Amino acid sequence: MNLSRRLPKTLAVTVPLAAILATAACGSGIDDKEASATPIATTAAAAAAAKAPGDQAAKGTATANRLTVGAAGTAAQAALAKCQADGLGFVTVAVVDRNGNVQAMLRGDNAAQHTVEAARQKGYTAAAFGANTSDLAGRAKGDGATVADIDGTLFLPGGVSVKAGNASIAGIGVGGAPDGMADQACAAAGLEAIAGSLR
Repeated sequence: MNLSRRLPKTLAVTVPLAAILATAACGSGIDDKEASATPIATTAAAAAAAKAPGDQAAKGTATANRLTVGAAGTAAQAALAKCQADGLGFVTVAVVDRNGNVQAMLRGDNAAQHTVEAARQKGYTAAAFGANTSDLAGRAKGDGATVADIDGTLFLPGGVSVKAGNASIAGIGVGGAPDGMADQACAAAGLEAIAGSLR
């Protein structure tokens, strides 16, 4: 039996499906078994009205990707291993999210205290600007105010941007090597270790 023929068109549009089922099952002369097995016709307008609140809520939020703790740890270990293999085991490696929050950090044997903050700031700079710090150094030069004046950033080689698609989601920073490009090579090794898992 097609119950939609028994209901006014306006009722089929404005009354939730659950209410229609309840109405059909109670006082309609249809037993529970038949009511549950009978399909109820709904209009496109009713479906759109039911879906609209969720759609509106979804437009007010955004989802941001970030590295898993496993990926962050893998990147940090690979970066430190590269430095150790190059005889630079006295560095610190920091993997941070785009806001600069540390997700993983490894401090090499005999790493000086200043390398901890240097690594974090390089990682944050790369993450925030979506580029490697070795490529950003030029922006920090010049008279007057520059991006180097932004608190918490460090425009020295050693920071690598981690991207999922075209979006920067994290940064790997290394600090402590005598040459900034050596820091950069170690950070790049960290990125290479997780590149296959990024999407």
